[in-house]
Amino acid sequence: MMLRKLRSPLILLLLVLAALLAAVGYWNIRPASFMDKTPAATDDSAIDFYVTNAYTLQYQAEGKLHYEMTAEKVEHLKTSEITLLTRPDLLLFRGTPIPWHVRSERGEVSPAGDQVELVDAVRVERTDTQGRPTILTTSRLSVFPEREYAETQQPVKIEAANGVTTAVGMKAYLDDSRMHLLSSVRGQHEVR
Repeated sequence: MMLRKLRSPLILLLLVLAALLAAVGYWNIRPASFMDKTPAATDDSAIDFYVTNAYTLQYQAEGKLHYEMTAEKVEHLKTSEITLLTRPDLLLFRGTPIPWHVRSERGEVSPAGDQVELVDAVRVERTDTQGRPTILTTSRLSVFPEREYAETQQPVKIEAANGVTTAVGMKAYLDDSRMHLLSSVRGQHEVR
């Protein structure tokens, strides 16, 4: 009988303990706790697509060749919508038979495509109708294709048929082949 009296409180105690553990367990794993999860951090450098050995042709509305571009690699960043270029090489015709030849080690195209940042070993070449070459080199160049405008705050070197000009900073108006050098302009020119 004594054993029976002890079993009842023991069973009652075990039942209370089991109920208490169940309540604590439910509290820690309640369904609402699964909904409170914060979203996983997104990787800003995640690439959603890429192209190797890219080749692009674009024509003007009138049917004349606007530009021809090649690049070793083109990568599109998912979150920022920026397109990265590896060794871009551009022939910018703008409807004329003599193109501007633009190259660099890297490039970044804005999401709307209205600005292109050329970075490292930027080289812009053009030969005029009389066969005279002009070569512009710099470390960084911002190009705005629709405005036919380019600029840099970096040192620039311009080699032309009659001499060499250096400066720090430049604004280039491609539609009328005009450049505005911003500061520290130095020139060495041959007199003919």
